[in-house]
Amino acid sequence: MIRESMRHIRFIGLIGPMLLAFSTMAQPVDRKAMAGAVKTEFKHAWDGYKQYCWGHDDLKPISKTCRDWYGTTILMTPVDSLDSLYLLGFKNEADNTREYIAKNLSFDKDISVQNFEITIRVLGGLLSSYEITKDKRLLALADDLGTRLLPVFNSPTGLPYRFVNLKTGKTSGPVSNPAETGTLVIEFGTLSKLTGKPIYFEKAKRALVETYKRRSPIGLVGTNINVETGKWTNTDSHVSSEIDSYYEYLLKCSILFADSDCRTMWEDSIAKINSFLADENASMSKTNRTGKMAVGDLWYGHADMNTGKMTSTTTGALDAFFPAVLALDGDLNRARALQDSMFHMWQLNGIEPEVYDYKTGKVEEAGYPLRPEIVESTYYLYHYTKDPKYLAMGKQMFDDFVKYCRTDVAYAGLKSVVTKEKADYMHSFVFAETFKYFYLLFADEKTLDLNKAVFNTEAHPMWRNWKN
Repeated sequence: MIRESMRHIRFIGLIGPMLLAFSTMAQPVDRKAMAGAVKTEFKHAWDGYKQYCWGHDDLKPISKTCRDWYGTTILMTPVDSLDSLYLLGFKNEADNTREYIAKNLSFDKDISVQNFEITIRVLGGLLSSYEITKDKRLLALADDLGTRLLPVFNSPTGLPYRFVNLKTGKTSGPVSNPAETGTLVIEFGTLSKLTGKPIYFEKAKRALVETYKRRSPIGLVGTNINVETGKWTNTDSHVSSEIDSYYEYLLKCSILFADSDCRTMWEDSIAKINSFLADENASMSKTNRTGKMAVGDLWYGHADMNTGKMTSTTTGALDAFFPAVLALDGDLNRARALQDSMFHMWQLNGIEPEVYDYKTGKVEEAGYPLRPEIVESTYYLYHYTKDPKYLAMGKQMFDDFVKYCRTDVAYAGLKSVVTKEKADYMHSFVFAETFKYFYLLFADEKTLDLNKAVFNTEAHPMWRNWKN
């Protein structure tokens, strides 16, 4: 999995200054104590959800009220949290939650759901928890859900519609994006392997391939595409929201399924990303809140998909997944440099903003909905390098996370990382991803072997428990 190539090696000169800067500041981290602290805070948030919103999709932690995504519950938080409950060692809590899901979750509902979100959170959660527990009821629920989602692929191009009614199969939302058309193969492919039904993998892989086939002559994809015509409606290219996990799944498809087509598409795509979107030595020197100087040596910006001309120097919390992908691909030089840039973005306000202009140093969108991506990348980099600086980095982020986002009953996102005003919402991904990646960073590596599991984009691990 870890490979060095010329495209990796030629970047080595860019990583020195920031690595030295943070390494000299890093203090030894008590991993066992930190893992325990993460478990304590996970349980605090979980207990708050259970107390106020058990059986509903999400908790609103300030008003202590509940939100169901579609007016009726699909047990979003319990399903999304279940494998985390097991991995963090809350077995009794996990077993009780699993039993509740098995007895109460039904997809026979007249609701139109967003295929992408339901796939990564609910289908992914069910499949991962099935692989952990071997409870066939979870696989049956996943199979039922997968069948109800299949109509999304019935477009003229094979690219999926954004929405589907779980009862009627009626689809809607023809204008989509690469993240939603191309971030399905890990879940549908795993479902296919575990049920022996090829249609799931075939439909999802075709959608991935059809997205790739519509790349521009210089090899980039845009932000929005019409799934009926196959025409791009927004030609902005980047690795941020609406494209991000498309690239992630090209690589992960090649690993989880040993798929040579996905490997070829990934190798071509990452070369073009580094050619047109990588912005080296681009940011201004800024003084962070500790008074130390920090400089970002590598960022990824925005460009027109057809010309390759750079159009924007914005990045943000969602872009912070990319160091993990680079590390998984073996490009540790770029992964290290980009992670330093992302951590610099975090340090400026003590927590990362949704959108940040790395050229001007200005926060463009100040919200923080408890995103996990930078924690994910910290975990990957520690796994592959064993550099203790990533433990120190993770500790600082966790301390900030607790300081600014903890409430009396759970955790809340921020309306602004500048003012630290809280928002009345806690996404299920705080359990599925944010706490999980914090825990895995500090926990004994026997908790989960990253060399044997592939995470979906919602941090649900999938194991290759099949023969072909």
